[in-house]
Amino acid sequence: MERSFEFLTEAFDAAREAKAAPVKMWTRGVPVDEPSKRQLLNTASMPFIYKWMAVMPDVHYGKGSTIGSVIPTIGAIIPAAVGVDIGCGMMAVRTSLVASDLPDTLLPLRSALERAVPHGRSVGRGKRDVGAWHNLPKATEEGWTGLEAGFRSIIEKHPKLASANTANHLGTLGTGNHFLEVCLDQEDRVWFMLHSGSRGVGNAIGTYFIERAKADMRRFFINLPDEDLAYFPEGTPNFDDYVEAVEWAQNFAMMNRQVMMSHAIEAARGVIGKPFEAHLEAVNCHHNYVAREHHFGKNVFITRKGAVRAAEGVMGIIPGSMGAKSFIVRGKGNLESFCSCSHGAGRVMSRAEAKRRFTVADHIADTAGVECRKDIDVIDETPKAYKDIDAVMAAQADLVEIVHTLRQIVCVKG
Repeated sequence: MERSFEFLTEAFDAAREAKAAPVKMWTRGVPVDEPSKRQLLNTASMPFIYKWMAVMPDVHYGKGSTIGSVIPTIGAIIPAAVGVDIGCGMMAVRTSLVASDLPDTLLPLRSALERAVPHGRSVGRGKRDVGAWHNLPKATEEGWTGLEAGFRSIIEKHPKLASANTANHLGTLGTGNHFLEVCLDQEDRVWFMLHSGSRGVGNAIGTYFIERAKADMRRFFINLPDEDLAYFPEGTPNFDDYVEAVEWAQNFAMMNRQVMMSHAIEAARGVIGKPFEAHLEAVNCHHNYVAREHHFGKNVFITRKGAVRAAEGVMGIIPGSMGAKSFIVRGKGNLESFCSCSHGAGRVMSRAEAKRRFTVADHIADTAGVECRKDIDVIDETPKAYKDIDAVMAAQADLVEIVHTLRQIVCVKG
């Protein structure tokens, strides 16, 4: 039987490649640029990689390691591979509504969602940050109650993190590729779907520990192919503190999505003139995180940098771009991929390149039928900046099965 993955075999550096772990790539039919391939080999050359790296079809260049990578390790964790948006992920909820229950004009629904969920960012002297709470709503206060003690434990050891945004970012969207959408599935049933992570506090934790890892490498004269591959060896104080902090940030991210979803559904009830149920089907999954898992007879750390856990029967979410379909999927438990799948379509160009290449007119055409922002400030998120989601799904057909296909009709971007 033909294998579904391909090996990365390009000999950019024969000596490095000889020392590197194998790299198995689920990228058949999907382009992978040369800088990403080099970055994959850099990560695979780290001495604590277990078995091989698994590469998802949405792979693209990132900080230290490529986004779309599954990095199994024994005895060490690379903080920059986890990244600074710790616990970033997706949540989707099916409602009892169908398309005909929605108002004819969707702008009021988008406006209600934008009012209910802080999004974007405004900084500067005297400016009020539009992306943060200034008066905490009840759901945020309740969510923070369960997180506060853990954060205090972290800042007792690392007081520099005390100034990070915490409760005022719980239940907020952020910027960039984070979004909140209303979607229809293949049966015209209405879903709410959102994408966000651990916000300011996760960024602060990630940045802080990445720098500590780099300092450790300098202290012990450890040379790396890329300084962003700096790592913490297991059994050291920094390792233990990082694991505590990253697990807390992942819990924050999960709660952040839950609070946002509750606010979004409440706002929609005020616009849609018909009572409805939500949470008939709900999925809440990370795609930037590290977890302890058991694979091939060993307990290992699995870092999924832009990848979703796809163990047998486990539900996940793979979104497309602003103008493309998204998928609710069920994992097939493919062991070769360490039970993983892609986290989205994956970018084909940088944000700067998208802004140079595309116009507002291009963006309007590519988001036809979607109630969303159609201005110059979202050109970096325009659909053509992303890979073809159908090609991405075809390349990972042995990793997941598609349960629902969603098309967005409302999209809120930061």
